[in-house]
Amino acid sequence: MRKVITGLILFLTGCVIAPDHVKPVNNFKLEKYLGKWYEIARLDHSFERGLSSVMADYTLREDGGVRVINRGYSEKYKKWKEAEGKAYFVKRTDQGFLKVSFFGPFYASYVVFDLDHENYQYSLVSGPNKSYFWILSRSPEIKEDLRDALIAKAAASGFDVSKLIFVEHH
Repeated sequence: MRKVITGLILFLTGCVIAPDHVKPVNNFKLEKYLGKWYEIARLDHSFERGLSSVMADYTLREDGGVRVINRGYSEKYKKWKEAEGKAYFVKRTDQGFLKVSFFGPFYASYVVFDLDHENYQYSLVSGPNKSYFWILSRSPEIKEDLRDALIAKAAASGFDVSKLIFVEHH
């Protein structure tokens, strides 16, 4: 049992990396990134499975980190599901590479690898490997041509876009 726990701790604490062919954006401005983002599409994972109207709200913490509130509606249980976490820059504050934690001392990567640098209206985000991917937008819907261009960028970076879940917002 001790080996399992040790292995789990090493795995979880070692998740602050960017996947192959995924480079964090430079010239990242946290103050412009803060606020509400709507999830347009994602790859499936257990902590958001079955949720619609998924959004994230990022605010500044007193310690200089980012307060993260993720929220989505479960139609099955007819209620909102919410998780609060915290995020900190991994290397530089002008690079879209953060580590995020929803579970105590365990952090995982939050890699912004594509971004509307001018208006901060959309972003592409990866976790520590290519099974974690999100398209985020400042509005619950985006134009089809932009969505298609973002999906093409994700595919070019090696994400399996055939498995994308497109999030419904009510």
